[in-house]
Amino acid sequence: MRYFPSASRPRLSAAVLACALAIGATAVPLAQAADDDLKGEQNKVEKQIEHAHDDLEHSSKEVRRAAARLEAAQAKLDAAQDEYAVARAKLTAAQARDAELRTKLAEAEARLAEARADLTAGEQAVKDQRARFVDRVTGLYTEGDPRLLGLASILSADDPNDLLRRVQANDTMVAKEDAAYDELRSIEVLLRVRETQVEAAQQAVAEQQAAAAAHVETMQTLTAEAASARAEVAGLFDQARAARRAAGAAQQHDRLVLRQLKKREAKIKEQILEAARRAARRGGGYTGQSDGFLSSPVAGARVTSPFGYREHPIYHYWGLHDGTDFGAGCGTPLRAVADGTVMQSYWSSVYGNRLYVNVGRANDKFLTAVYNHATRYTVGPGDRVRRGQVVGYVGSTGWSTGCHLHFTVLANGNAVNPMNWI
Repeated sequence: MRYFPSASRPRLSAAVLACALAIGATAVPLAQAADDDLKGEQNKVEKQIEHAHDDLEHSSKEVRRAAARLEAAQAKLDAAQDEYAVARAKLTAAQARDAELRTKLAEAEARLAEARADLTAGEQAVKDQRARFVDRVTGLYTEGDPRLLGLASILSADDPNDLLRRVQANDTMVAKEDAAYDELRSIEVLLRVRETQVEAAQQAVAEQQAAAAAHVETMQTLTAEAASARAEVAGLFDQARAARRAAGAAQQHDRLVLRQLKKREAKIKEQILEAARRAARRGGGYTGQSDGFLSSPVAGARVTSPFGYREHPIYHYWGLHDGTDFGAGCGTPLRAVADGTVMQSYWSSVYGNRLYVNVGRANDKFLTAVYNHATRYTVGPGDRVRRGQVVGYVGSTGWSTGCHLHFTVLANGNAVNPMNWI
């Protein structure tokens, strides 16, 4: 059987109600508890959850293995989904970076095209201005050296006013020549600037093209990683789904086994109640302190799991752990807790080797001691046993994860806390 943490009683009602909603009509009945300390809680249990079953706190090896496989598959799937999310985030960031690089490259190419257009226009402007300058100079010099002509014009002036006009005309002609030359030089300087701009724009385009080319490799790598992560998630999802189906099938089988066990326990309970009625007719029995009426079933063994309610680690509902677990090595002697008669001894796939010993009336309750998971028993139905007598040996049969004794005490057929009687 599995060991479970104990649960505080104030949480019991809410937990049981949650269990009732979760398990619904398909769960198996919850065993009644007659111990005085649990009567109030048990009454609520009977009203709130008619179809829960205390034996579902036990699980077969098949269920435990299936649950472990499902847990492992789900853990791998969760990890793969996280990796896929990271890969997608990286790819999304890379796509954004790719769009940014494309935009920058387009802008750089647009600037280059503009600079080249300006350069072409500048080259044409220089060509046109040079032609105009050449025409102007050629026209001037075909008539002679402008400076000599100007000097001759000045020397042939008739009066001072005519001289002044001739000097001004000469200056104007020379100034026009200088202005045409200056304009040509300005256009040539601007052309050099535009050539520099074209070179800078070409360099910017080259850099953006290199960055885009390098990023293409990054995009390819991240795309491949995302695709691989997605494929892994898909594969692990299928594994998890198969593991979930296997776990469900194993749990369904456990429930079938438990229903069969419950039917057998119901018949045994009728036998116990009949024995209790016969004992009541005879009268007598023990009256006194309950504590200490029974001896320990395993000398010196420690309690590894107490009687009480707790959450099932696989089915995740609250139910009654109907006995006390004593940890002891396989082969440790099991002893009769009181004088009594063996009523039943049989094999259960849940509890392994089981032994029922009726120990008689005590404080108006008919008590039955139940031993579970033993390797074997040394007594059988109908045998009388004495307190302290070896009746069997600790084992790990049935739905057990290790050597121990699951010891149950039934009062009038209902499970009670064994430690209130030991």
